[in-house]
Amino acid sequence: MDFKKMNGIIPAIIQDAKTDTVLMLGFMSPEALEKTRKEGKVCFFSRTRNRLWTKGEESGNFLYVVDILEDCDHDTLLIKANPAGPVCHTGSDTCFDEKNSSSPHTGGIDFIAQLQQLIHARKAEMPEGSYTTSLFEKGINRIAQKVGEEAVELVIESKDNNDELFLNEAADLIYHLLVLLTEKGYDIKDVAAVLEQRHK
Repeated sequence: MDFKKMNGIIPAIIQDAKTDTVLMLGFMSPEALEKTRKEGKVCFFSRTRNRLWTKGEESGNFLYVVDILEDCDHDTLLIKANPAGPVCHTGSDTCFDEKNSSSPHTGGIDFIAQLQQLIHARKAEMPEGSYTTSLFEKGINRIAQKVGEEAVELVIESKDNNDELFLNEAADLIYHLLVLLTEKGYDIKDVAAVLEQRHK
């Protein structure tokens, strides 16, 4: 990479590896690029702080690297990554205030994939005080037990007429299922692939 054109840094465009949405633009020094490749999380050189800065080091919303591509002039990078939550400090999906969605018709269903990415991040980082971390610490038996408990509670609520409680129990079941999938080394997309194959 040619870092000389911009006095030791190069622009890095971050793109969602699944949706192709442009998430943000940052700058990298040779050290930031090396750290990004080594750790698998996007690291920038902060011009305001004058130091290396791993995206998500404060918020937990890391950018997990999938691929790093150089442009034809070797002075710009395109980094495809999986974001573990909103990318912008304002809480928006992107720094351009766009919704990061693979389809304009899928609505909030994309949040399940984002939640799965966040659960993956929790398993990798194991932050203290996180309920998800506590589940991973207790092991697969406890996680599986929670899935069973939530499934029973959903069945019970389905027999009543309280829609709010029913939907909350459904959400609890899906969340704990995502944790179980992560613990087993799978992703919700693997379940979707099975359903798609059955549909065919």
